Amino acid sequence: MDITITPGKLAGAVTPPPSKSQAHRLLIAAALAHGESVISNVALSQDIEATIRCLGELGADLAVDDSTVTVRGMGANAMSPLRRMAYPHLDCRESGSTLRFLIPIALAVRGGGIFSGRGRLMERPLKPYFDLFDEKGIFYEQKGGVLTVAGLLTPGEYRLPGDVSSQFFTGLLFALPLLGGPSAIIPTSPLESEGYLQMTLQAMAQFGVDMPVTLSLPPHYHPQGNQTYRAADAAVETDWSQAGFWYAAKFLGNPVSVAGMNPASAQGDRVIANQAAALGRAGEAALDVSGCPDLVPPLAAMAAVRSGTTRLTNAARLRMKESDRLTAVNQVLSALGADVEEGPDFLNIRGKGCLAGGVKVDSFNDHRIAMMAAIAATKCVKPVTITGAQCVAKSYPNFWEEYEKLGGNIQKGE
Repeated sequence: MDITITPGKLAGAVTPPPSKSQAHRLLIAAALAHGESVISNVALSQDIEATIRCLGELGADLAVDDSTVTVRGMGANAMSPLRRMAYPHLDCRESGSTLRFLIPIALAVRGGGIFSGRGRLMERPLKPYFDLFDEKGIFYEQKGGVLTVAGLLTPGEYRLPGDVSSQFFTGLLFALPLLGGPSAIIPTSPLESEGYLQMTLQAMAQFGVDMPVTLSLPPHYHPQGNQTYRAADAAVETDWSQAGFWYAAKFLGNPVSVAGMNPASAQGDRVIANQAAALGRAGEAALDVSGCPDLVPPLAAMAAVRSGTTRLTNAARLRMKESDRLTAVNQVLSALGADVEEGPDFLNIRGKGCLAGGVKVDSFNDHRIAMMAAIAATKCVKPVTITGAQCVAKSYPNFWEEYEKLGGNIQKGE
């Protein structure tokens, strides 16, 4: 689907969707637990639907009623009879969180699994797991876009790099407490996106699992074995990463207010409020985005029109998202008329008062690129067409409806 936007002001209050990151974690903890849990305020994006289906294949029973998911947990533990069942087939679609979270969980509760995906998912890095599997004698094979893992996940020491993705740590944090003895998770390099791990620990604690942490730099995690997740009811918070696009809209001169946010949230992307304030001051600005890579598209949209030059640094991981997100940001904003320089792990953006527009830009099948282009279009002189605009369904299914409610002038085409 193509969307053509005629530039104009957006105005009004908007509540971003529930946090996809938190929903993944609460649903996984509930699925591992003994008993029935109710998870409310769940947005059924494509990524969350993938996690729900995969948890069902692993052995939980999940029933969806509008934005509420009732989960009858699988009662996972160190002696789980689920390990005697056939390996589950887990279609993770395009969800990196689903894939990376569930690989060690499948090993812990089923002795393995067969994983598939769509788009670029199976090209995204899995080497930190593969290195651990080589060390611990766990079988893995990746062929034709399908990954098979099989073996016994055992208690012990798990060392992995902290600068690839926090998702590897989250998968192990969920799985290792289910084993028959204590373990340790030790980052071998500085830990990026630590805020996401705080969300994981918070979800685990809500479901009764203890996780001692050594207060070192980087921190070490010490899962105690023979633990069981206990059923609990929980509500998903509003998503700070999606709020970033509405903060960007406000920054670009649209009188938009963002409602429903928890400023004390464990979500690391809550830093968007402070980052927007920093970019509001004229002159040179440098932002380290290693801890908040999902905020790069809205930050780049702000940088494109602010007074001064902005450098977004430590962003190499964005090359292995749904798109090569550094190149995608560069190409889309440059096509709109921004002044962008792309480096191996950074973007330099020299701000302009407005953007020309008058072009068709590719979403790169990347939800965050499509939303960035939509927000940047409000600062363009001429209309902007975004191809593949339906990709927003990956994380924000009603984004275009919200955009129109705020006064956005859009036309949908094939």
